Amino acid sequence: LFLVAPLALFAQQTGSLKGTITTADGQPASSISVYLKETKKGGTTNEKGQVVINRITPGTYTVIISAVGLNTQQRTVAILAGQEANVEVLLTENENDLQEVAIQGKKDSKIINKESDYVARMPLKNLENPQVYSVVSSELMKQQLVNNFDDAIKNVPGLDKLWSSTGRAGDGAGYFSLRGFPVQPTLVNGLAGLTNGGLDVANIERIEVLKGPSGTLFGSSLISYGGLINLVTKRPYDSFGGEVSFTTGSFGLNRLTVDVNTPLDKEKNILLRINSAYHDENSFQDQGFKKNRYFAPSLSYKVNDKLSFLFNAEILSAEGTNPTMLFFDRSTTLKVTNLKDLGYDPKRSYTNNNLSIKNPTTNIQAQALYKLSDQWTSQTVVSRSTAKSDGYYSYLYEVSQYVPGFPNIPSIFQRYITKLNATTTTTDLQQNFNGDFTIGGLRNRVVVGVDYFNRVNIDNGTGYATVGTVAVGGDDTGVLTVPYVDSVLVAQPGQISNTQQRTYSAYISNVLNITPNFLAMVSVRLDHFDNGLVASGKYTQTKLSPKFGLVYQPVKDRISIFGNYMNGFSNVQPQLDGANNRVTFRPEQANQLEFGTKLNVLENNRIVATLSYYSISVTDVVRTIGGGPTQTFLQDGKNSSRGFEADITANLAEGLNIIAGYSRNTSNVDKTSDADYLGRRPEGAGPKNLVNAWISYSIPKGAAKGLGFGFGGNYASENLIVNRATMGQFILPSYTVLNASVSYAVKAFTVSLKVDNLTD
Repeated sequence: LFLVAPLALFAQQTGSLKGTITTADGQPASSISVYLKETKKGGTTNEKGQVVINRITPGTYTVIISAVGLNTQQRTVAILAGQEANVEVLLTENENDLQEVAIQGKKDSKIINKESDYVARMPLKNLENPQVYSVVSSELMKQQLVNNFDDAIKNVPGLDKLWSSTGRAGDGAGYFSLRGFPVQPTLVNGLAGLTNGGLDVANIERIEVLKGPSGTLFGSSLISYGGLINLVTKRPYDSFGGEVSFTTGSFGLNRLTVDVNTPLDKEKNILLRINSAYHDENSFQDQGFKKNRYFAPSLSYKVNDKLSFLFNAEILSAEGTNPTMLFFDRSTTLKVTNLKDLGYDPKRSYTNNNLSIKNPTTNIQAQALYKLSDQWTSQTVVSRSTAKSDGYYSYLYEVSQYVPGFPNIPSIFQRYITKLNATTTTTDLQQNFNGDFTIGGLRNRVVVGVDYFNRVNIDNGTGYATVGTVAVGGDDTGVLTVPYVDSVLVAQPGQISNTQQRTYSAYISNVLNITPNFLAMVSVRLDHFDNGLVASGKYTQTKLSPKFGLVYQPVKDRISIFGNYMNGFSNVQPQLDGANNRVTFRPEQANQLEFGTKLNVLENNRIVATLSYYSISVTDVVRTIGGGPTQTFLQDGKNSSRGFEADITANLAEGLNIIAGYSRNTSNVDKTSDADYLGRRPEGAGPKNLVNAWISYSIPKGAAKGLGFGFGGNYASENLIVNRATMGQFILPSYTVLNASVSYAVKAFTVSLKVDNLTD
């Protein structure tokens, strides 16, 4: 009764607006924006050309009717308490004109749209969210002819690839630097979605990169202090449609993708969408290949207005050679400090196509949504993921100091090979309750959830064997055939292991509208970790992870000023000291303070920008003191990372889109017992400065209608991949990569050409 009474009183004090929009030839106009100029309240017309705006304070308002590429119209309307006002608008465009504009408008809006239900685990506008995140849409990936995940992620400000997917067990996906910390793509639709190999982009609707430690809503098992990467997959829609695409290119690239969507019943309550891909590609090097076969069905079922189900599956069969990995001798000073002096020939792979790795991956998700009331919704989701590594993995390790003639010889590396046979299986179960209600006239948007996560790693692979030595730029003595490699691996003891970890979590997050323009977010998570072992190595840890944020909008839905405090953590395994005593630790944690501004400039949010400064402090890092029988540990180590980021997306005119980003990061090891790293930039922090940009234009009218152009690229400053007192520094130089594309679209067909790395 306490909650119902204020809502009833509120309804009596407000009115509503019903808009009906039709085209010049009398057809209903869908996807038209209708909003009140004075309040920015609004909505989008449905397939009947209708929209309803509720809870409007009585008064006189200006109604704005608009869409990208259409002539904007205005109407004046009076809203009375307890009554519904009607506005009927006749557009100057007919239905065919509207369809053409809608196609282009949807493409533009998909590129610029940043709204997400996953970032805050609740429906929350970008300007209302105190956390910073970036989005890469499928439409942008189409413009850029992206056929792999590594190229797609280049559109994210502040993110740079550390190394490509290796295919090895446990962490075979690619590594990227984000805000000074390494991160991998591990989430699909907000749930665990691991892979030991590369990702296929055929079923990706958007890539969401959340910035900063996000332990409060996402835990610690799958994310980084720098943030996380979440892949949102394509979902079924209520009409028949599809797309077939074929891409061919240099180095034997041939890629075929198929996207088919169809309703399965007359009422359109059961919808099916299937995405699939066939991908073959060789390497620019003398050996190397990648072969993917991908199938991803998605089925949605709307039982009634309250209950609906969604089922997703991804099945990937991947095979390829792992990229060459060079590791320098960590016990001596570097002979050289850059690739040029090393004499490395980038066109040599130092591998063989017969020594490949297979990475089959299966990811299955199911979701049930139930509307409990007008204010509360239940979401039950479960995910099961299996990733395997089966085949040969190799790397090169420097042994120059053990070769006669050192140091007056070229750098000498020894090849190490193992035969992988490993499986990682994850199970993730979540129950969320989302509420949107008012108490005392203040709006509350709440998510209350529990999460169970389980990961099992089974490794039945061999040990490592040495197969030849490599003089960089010169001879390679290795015999790279399957029979020979198998013969030397027979003598290596197997690395057989079976490990498990479980995490039990509960979390709550509330976004409170103190005023319509001033919001506060308060969140907390209770996380209990159990490494699952029954022997002496078993340990558990429990951690509280808070999150706070404030948002003020000087101009509602146009400008926001925000600040946040965010927490992340990682569980720390016990150690044995010099007296063989077991020492336990607190979870290591990272705390971020950040402030900045978010902008939605011009009508229809045609310019979306985020500017922010952040400071991350990592504390409770374990330090080893002394050695031998006196060895002990202190948990007072510290690292820091701070920087500035700018993320800008603009649709300045019909068909014209601009993506631009800049980041600067300063990272440092502040306190450690290892003098090798003290006061230095961590080796996984990536380049200090990063720039990304892409501009595209598609001619919307006239004889050249459908002709499109794109141009952009990436810049990265030098990268210290080795940065230690004893070894010195090995520096990857700064680089600029420029790309360009041209396309022509007519009706349902598009032909595109793209050239990557224009300046080589």
